[in-house]
Amino acid sequence: MSAESGEAPAKPAESNPAASADKPAESKLAADKPEVKPAAPPADKPAEVKPAADKPEVKPAAPPADKPAELKPAADKPAETKPAAPPADKAAPPKPAAPPAKEEEKLPEFEKGLTDRITEKFGDRAQVSFVQPRRTRIMVKSPDIKEVAEFIRDELNFDHAESVAGVDYPENGEIEVVYHLGSYLDPSLSGQVLALATRAPREDVPDPGNDSTRLPSLRDVFYSVEFHERECFEMLGVYFEGHPDNRRLLLPEDWADLPPLRKDFAIKGR
Repeated sequence: MSAESGEAPAKPAESNPAASADKPAESKLAADKPEVKPAAPPADKPAEVKPAADKPEVKPAAPPADKPAELKPAADKPAETKPAAPPADKAAPPKPAAPPAKEEEKLPEFEKGLTDRITEKFGDRAQVSFVQPRRTRIMVKSPDIKEVAEFIRDELNFDHAESVAGVDYPENGEIEVVYHLGSYLDPSLSGQVLALATRAPREDVPDPGNDSTRLPSLRDVFYSVEFHERECFEMLGVYFEGHPDNRRLLLPEDWADLPPLRKDFAIKGR
């Protein structure tokens, strides 16, 4: 009985139709298993992979592109270097270093005193051209030259004219006459030369003595100009009104050509 009781339960288990009936139940469970689509999570895993696809969306990694934007402050640094421009202001100070006023103070005192007395007397009618050691120059208009010459003779003690020179300025339509004045009698003026200059209108087709190229003569102020003015008359065609003897000095009386010291004079045959 014990052997049968031991085998009987085992065999019925093998041949137990109920057990086989259970298997279909288990198969139903197996059939239910497909419904247990929780196993589908493997399919969800690709859905979970989508987060991996989201990783490309992890474009927060783009901040490296922002780093170039952070480099913009580096571009601002050149703008910060613009304050370095003040060195250009440092170059400006040398300008005061060369004061022209000091150069005026270096003018020779004695010669400057002579020209100051003339300008104090005649104002704008007398223009100082230059002041140098032993040399000064005054420019006046032709109607004023005789009055200024008398002042220089009577008040500054220049007692004679050493020479008279002429300069042709065809581009300006003028001829300049310069009297170089000196003194024999005043020792303080020894070596001093004061140039007194004026200008006359220039005629393109000159007719000396009959055209507008005329100046007042200083023959009555400085006797020594008598021959100098005659030479200026024949060489440049300047007629000196009030001169007692306006004749040619070196040229023949029948000279019919242009005055030979004019710039438009040409030697014939060359």
